[in-house]
Amino acid sequence: MSAEGRAAPRDPWVGAWLIAVCVLLIIMILIGGATRLTGSGLSITEWKPVTGAIPPLSAQDWNEAFEKYRQTTQFRLKNPDISLADFEVLYWWEWSHRLLGRVIGVVFAVPFVLFWMLGKLRGRFWSCLALFAMGGLQGFIGWWMVQSGFEGAGRIAVSPVRLAIHLGLAFIILALAWRLALGAYAWPQKAGRLGGRPLDWLLIVVLFVQIILGALMAGSGASLAYGDWPTIGGEYFPKNYARMTPFIDNLIANHATIQFNHRTAGYVFVALAGVTAFVSSIRGVGPPQVMAFIVLVLALLQAGLGIGAVVMGAPLSMNLIHQGGAILLWLAVHALSRAAAWR
Repeated sequence: MSAEGRAAPRDPWVGAWLIAVCVLLIIMILIGGATRLTGSGLSITEWKPVTGAIPPLSAQDWNEAFEKYRQTTQFRLKNPDISLADFEVLYWWEWSHRLLGRVIGVVFAVPFVLFWMLGKLRGRFWSCLALFAMGGLQGFIGWWMVQSGFEGAGRIAVSPVRLAIHLGLAFIILALAWRLALGAYAWPQKAGRLGGRPLDWLLIVVLFVQIILGALMAGSGASLAYGDWPTIGGEYFPKNYARMTPFIDNLIANHATIQFNHRTAGYVFVALAGVTAFVSSIRGVGPPQVMAFIVLVLALLQAGLGIGAVVMGAPLSMNLIHQGGAILLWLAVHALSRAAAWR
């Protein structure tokens, strides 16, 4: 057993709490995706950490909130004909996203204090405290992201870069909570070797890069720019891949570049998943072998969902399913990493 395992004993109650946090985080990420895809993120123009939990309760409140939205560039350039009823739909998406963030904070903080007082966080206290701190930081980054949508005369959406940072931190928080939960259940009971640490961690790194590239796809609108596959605008390598100067601008604003990078990273990940499954079939034992094949199956499914989203014109339902697939794949590669650890 590892030193970590001796320092942090098995505790199903702590595990159940962390699993509940993971479930809420998954819902939070999906609602965040729906908020972004429906263009709802700028419907609430103020950040009020406490009083903001109370939505408009009267016709006057709704009219005041709508009037604040009418001052935004998004309203003037994108939604000038939006009705109050349509605005309410946008508002509820963003309000739900923010409210769930507050709920997660309470669901985490109250049991955290109780478990700490009962001495049940031995070996996990600092990791859980870091998780709580990252959750608070995520709230600030969320508003920093939303604020970018109000900056500049021509901006009608949030900054793709800030969106990617916000989503990236959400996945890091989920990964830490998930790994702590697996540790609390002492999963797996018996771990086998996959062939060393680099392979499973390489999967994590490539998948994280792919998630960030996916955020840039959604944030820049690149997901709607090209609807063909395997080509991009009829080309396997788009000729306008590096048309912007400086080159770094292509990575965040050139639709051809963003699509090509996202697709390529997906191909690389599927190939790595295949190599991992092959190595596991030869050298893996028990949980690592099973998890490696689960990761491969999920990777292939996720690739299919991504292709489907492109050729179908990136409908909301398909995009959310694709994002859900990324979450499942993220959890799976971290489970593989834990199962494949040297013991």
